[in-house]
Amino acid sequence: MSHEILIVDDEADIRFQIAGILEDEGFTTRDAASGEAALEAVAARLPSLVILDVWLAGSAYDGLQLLELLKRDHPALQVVMISGHGAIDMAVNATKKGAYGFIAKPFKTEVLLHTIERALQDVKLKRENEALKAITGGAESDLVGTSAAALEIRRTVEKVAGTDSRVLITGPSGAGKSSIARALHGKSHRAKGPFVVMNCSALDVRTVEATLFGMEPSGDRPRMTGVLEQAHMGTLLLDEVSEIPLDVQGRLVRVLQNQRFQRVGGGAWVDVNVRVLTSTSRDLTTLIEKGMFREDLFYRLNVVPLAAPALRDRREDIPDLAAQIMQRSAHAKGRTARTLAPDAQSALQTHDWPGNIWELANVVERLLLLIGGPDQPVRADAVAKAIGGESTDVLRWERAQEVMNMPLRDARESFEKEYLLFHLTRFGGNISRTAEFVEMDRAALHRKLKGLGLQNINKAAR
Repeated sequence: MSHEILIVDDEADIRFQIAGILEDEGFTTRDAASGEAALEAVAARLPSLVILDVWLAGSAYDGLQLLELLKRDHPALQVVMISGHGAIDMAVNATKKGAYGFIAKPFKTEVLLHTIERALQDVKLKRENEALKAITGGAESDLVGTSAAALEIRRTVEKVAGTDSRVLITGPSGAGKSSIARALHGKSHRAKGPFVVMNCSALDVRTVEATLFGMEPSGDRPRMTGVLEQAHMGTLLLDEVSEIPLDVQGRLVRVLQNQRFQRVGGGAWVDVNVRVLTSTSRDLTTLIEKGMFREDLFYRLNVVPLAAPALRDRREDIPDLAAQIMQRSAHAKGRTARTLAPDAQSALQTHDWPGNIWELANVVERLLLLIGGPDQPVRADAVAKAIGGESTDVLRWERAQEVMNMPLRDARESFEKEYLLFHLTRFGGNISRTAEFVEMDRAALHRKLKGLGLQNINKAAR
């Protein structure tokens, strides 16, 4: 579905010109010649974005007054201001009142389109972040659980949060690295300050420097504030820091050392007080060897290393994580949370989770939508459907027919081997947890595993 943009300008030819440009790019448009007409248009249907002229002849409201009304009633609505009387003071005033950007007439097509694309992307990211936080619970949810990995993460967060030490968070995509960073910020003395995230992998290499350091105004382009400046007195997370270009890495080294920088195109120094956290799903030492990442930057960032484990390496935590995500997802969608039956928990624990916690959140949300009555517990067959498995029962034993044709002694041994492997996998290779569940003495379980040829427990379970 294309985005719909409302164009508010008292000059019909300007409205026609902007509409033509946007429609050529696949947008749909509506227009209004006055503040009153604009309010009626927004009330009829909320647009994706508003392009608003500062001066509206013959209108009860000028553009800045209309901007205040729109942001009061629709805080998330992005508004781009335009004016034939471009001035820094006017641009600053508009952004203070909530405008996303300011473009002076006559504008260049590429400037208009670039500003609109950035504004719409900003809305998209904010909505995605809010949705993910609503489902997963934000900063703390990924830290629940009783596994050794979860306990170690919580211990490190408690120990390091109160300092200004830089933390390099490593781990696969979806393992909760940004949530760990949020927890570090939330427990720090900077908690009341901003928490700013720069997703380095989502940016064009040509815009990384401007996004990081900001850009001085030039012609009809206003000053752009970089994330370092936005995060002043707070925390900046450089997500997927490995994607920062080498030349920008050199500038970042100097910023970390001096806490000052110059905006792109400027000569004045900007002093900031920022704690920088970083995350990556790549091996930075390998990138250093290949000349793709600066060694001096690595040592400045890796003051405290913290590893976010893959979900398959903390299977014990999956029932707690799933239950918490279920509660939060149900609350966010106005539904009743479902309980997870023991076979459903087992099914979740034995899946490999290549998408980690975000995949688990997606599966739980599907379960919430798939199950019928609110009193029905989630069963293993529903888990299989939500994950996308071909079988309707992920716990079905595929060797059943083969075993039925064995002598009893061989069949019993085969079943015991499969049964114990299943629960070892479920509990992440934890012998104590497995022994407790299958109701065997720990030493007896060790002997049984040895007798079945399963001495290499961790390898077998994983």
